[in-house]
Amino acid sequence: MSRLAGYRPEPEGTQPPLLHPDYKSTVPRSPRLAPVAIPASLSEVTGPLLGHTLVRPNDTDLTRQHAGEPQGERIIVAGRVLDEDGRPVPDALIEVWQANAAGRYRHDRDQHDAPLDPNFSGAGRVATDAEGVYRFTSIKPGAYPWPNHHNAWRPQHIHFSLFGPAFATRLVTQMYFPGDPLLPLDPIFNAVPDAAARERLVAHFDLGLTQPAWALGYRFDIVLRGRAATPMES
Repeated sequence: MSRLAGYRPEPEGTQPPLLHPDYKSTVPRSPRLAPVAIPASLSEVTGPLLGHTLVRPNDTDLTRQHAGEPQGERIIVAGRVLDEDGRPVPDALIEVWQANAAGRYRHDRDQHDAPLDPNFSGAGRVATDAEGVYRFTSIKPGAYPWPNHHNAWRPQHIHFSLFGPAFATRLVTQMYFPGDPLLPLDPIFNAVPDAAARERLVAHFDLGLTQPAWALGYRFDIVLRGRAATPMES
């Protein structure tokens, strides 16, 4: 998404480790041996292309993808994608997915005892503009239980997937909401050891983005790497 070499590395503790025992899914998933570097070929660096130009108008507004209005609190999420020097990253493809206002995903594997919303699919996509800016309209997702430990609940969050010119450049992270009481209890959020880095996963309420009598606004800037990088899932 930006230069491939010469960037400032992230300080220790600012990115989640592959193995975080409190997040039980990392125990079977994390490697036990050192990774083997496999040189990328030209085809892996330049493709497959992901259709940045095929973003449809309603892809950026998750509240307008069906015949009716979804249930829940409308929100606007916007920000910039930046490199390690604070420069905008244009033409980055961003995909988001999230639970509905009741805390349920529209996915066969989600059997949480909460209602599905027929007017909310919970997925969208947008490409950043020349200044690295993106913007979504959505519904604030609900918290939901998960089987990590007794009485475990995931905080309200939105998943972000970012692509550069090819699939090999994909980065994945999560955006959380300010003031959520579940954040100190969440093993995924707390898998990032550095407190300042964890705060980079939390959006900021933005009155300038807020539309009167319509939707609250949240700003979430994403820094791809370097000392101020947004923590990304490995």
